[in-house]
Amino acid sequence: MRRHHLSMLCVVLAGLAGCDGNRQSADSAAPAKSSGIPTTVTDIAASDLPPELVSLVKSEVPDMQIEGAERKEREDRIYYDVEGRRADGSEVELDILQEGGAFKIVEIQRDIAWSEAPQAARDAAAGAQNKFEPVRVIESKQTDGSVIYELFTDGAPEKPALEVRFMEGKAEILEEEWPH
Repeated sequence: MRRHHLSMLCVVLAGLAGCDGNRQSADSAAPAKSSGIPTTVTDIAASDLPPELVSLVKSEVPDMQIEGAERKEREDRIYYDVEGRRADGSEVELDILQEGGAFKIVEIQRDIAWSEAPQAARDAAAGAQNKFEPVRVIESKQTDGSVIYELFTDGAPEKPALEVRFMEGKAEILEEEWPH
């Protein structure tokens, strides 16, 4: 999920600040820069995560076994993509924004079968002009209570071909990419 999510975070943050998508190793001194805003991406071991961040993750997904994380720094903003598995073995990723000394969950992601999405979301996608059968679906629970379904076509794993927002029983096709 990490490689896809780096790309998705770049797409999401591009609207806010631009993104170059480059990765830096933990011992690299200079931020990545090819175009757009410099971004430093550092892999972080689960044991090296700040205790407050781990507490937040565990309060949201108590049975999550944290496997690792990425720390992304761009224009005075710091994000952590924390990856792991639930007790049932399913993958889960939490995107967390650090603001000052506090951490805030931005979204919770997991891959699902398209048949697991609400019928209203599937109906909305079926009515889209470019309808297709998704080969991958990422469910992104947002802090506003909505869920974004990112739908991918065969041969295009980096960017969703369609996004459906589901909230309070209603679904809509997004005209623009969701900001988180």
